[in-house]
Amino acid sequence: MMEILMQFERSVLSSILFSPDKIDEISEIISADDFSYEPHKNIFLAMQELRRTDLPIDEEFIFKLSTKARPISEEEILNIANTSPIGDINAYVNEIRNASIKRRLNSFALKIQESTEDESADIEKIIGYLQSELYSITDTQKTHDFRDALDVSTATLEYIKAMKERGNSYLIGLDTGFHELNKMTAGFNEGDLIIIAARPSMGKTTLALNMTQKALDSGKGAVFFSLEMPPEQLMLRMLSAKTSIAFQNLRVGRLLEEEWSRLTYASSVISQAPLFFDDNTSLTIHQLRAKLLRIKTKHPEIGLAVIDYLQLMSGVRGGGGNRHQEVGEISRGLKTIARELKIPIIALSQLNRSLESRNDRRPMLSDLRESGSIEQDADVILFVYRDEIYRLRDEREKAEEARKKGEKGVTVSIQEKSEEEAEIIIGKQRNGPTGMVKVAFHNRYMRFVDMERKMEINYEDASEATQTRLEPNEGGIDMPNI
Repeated sequence: MMEILMQFERSVLSSILFSPDKIDEISEIISADDFSYEPHKNIFLAMQELRRTDLPIDEEFIFKLSTKARPISEEEILNIANTSPIGDINAYVNEIRNASIKRRLNSFALKIQESTEDESADIEKIIGYLQSELYSITDTQKTHDFRDALDVSTATLEYIKAMKERGNSYLIGLDTGFHELNKMTAGFNEGDLIIIAARPSMGKTTLALNMTQKALDSGKGAVFFSLEMPPEQLMLRMLSAKTSIAFQNLRVGRLLEEEWSRLTYASSVISQAPLFFDDNTSLTIHQLRAKLLRIKTKHPEIGLAVIDYLQLMSGVRGGGGNRHQEVGEISRGLKTIARELKIPIIALSQLNRSLESRNDRRPMLSDLRESGSIEQDADVILFVYRDEIYRLRDEREKAEEARKKGEKGVTVSIQEKSEEEAEIIIGKQRNGPTGMVKVAFHNRYMRFVDMERKMEINYEDASEATQTRLEPNEGGIDMPNI
């Protein structure tokens, strides 16, 4: 078998020697590392170098590129020159490629065995490394052919026709849960990478959870990767938003009897939904891809993935490199996964602190941490802005400074509101307009809603003369350990 493969490699190299233009097509399918015989690998590298420098690909110039690190003998060149070139080279190239994949998989199997024999090794690091290796094998072997204009134009007309049959609806992707945002974005589309960015406490996690709930309400499944907080805390926020029960009351289990019935019903609905959480705090892009592939295979209804948040993810090897390069690798990986699985991926992102020194603290693209790669890879970038946060913070800082100066009777005139105006700023949209959408933020219930929606009844203020509020865990009710 090895001799047959050697003959395939000689035939391919001979075909390049007799028809140098073929090297471009061949280099799209295989690389020098795919050759099993080291001298053949060195000759192929020399041919590629000659092609790049626009020099003749012949025996004499190939031999001139021989070095101690990459030796090329006259005998090997002569063997190739004496091999008859072939007309249909693709079959031979594919055989070389398939044999290379098998060698790499055999090597991968040995690495698995070696890793498991080391009893002191960290199992999570081993799994992450092996997933990374397997991803690199499959990813580097993908080839893509050109699509001609007829194919693309036919697919485009079919798309337009499908949109017309839907009644010219502006919503063509996943419902964001917000009417005006849907009108500006047409929803989140398959393969989109959506970045939701904000300073801490602005509500980016809450917004992502609200969008996740809308996806569930639309019959889609969702996966939430939480690198910052445990799933129980996320579920508390979802239940508060869905039931209109104050988040703080849910946290301590201080509920009215009537609220328990609403909570029980909402919990049963969510528990039946295809919603999955992952709280691995050292997640790499390859681990994320492997996990999404597995769960998408088991649950094809998965239509959304959320990462909270991007800067907490690790690079391929789990850190140790340049952070800007790592974030670039992560953002490109997320975009690739979104296209591969044909689902929108929402990744939350932190903003630089520098924006808080401006008079207008509304965020812009340059405020993104490691902004270059994120800005380039994202299809949509949304910023969450709540002016009330800064107004309240400024007022408290002024009051504190006055107290330090000895002033008496200093109070904070601005109080935290149960409902406030918020802004979702579209900083980038690859296939649509940028702009701003105003929404309402219900502070007590951890949710954003359209401005035209009114506040639900505040059960906290209902008469307690007719309703009994249960204290934490009263009646034997088990609350999550947060």
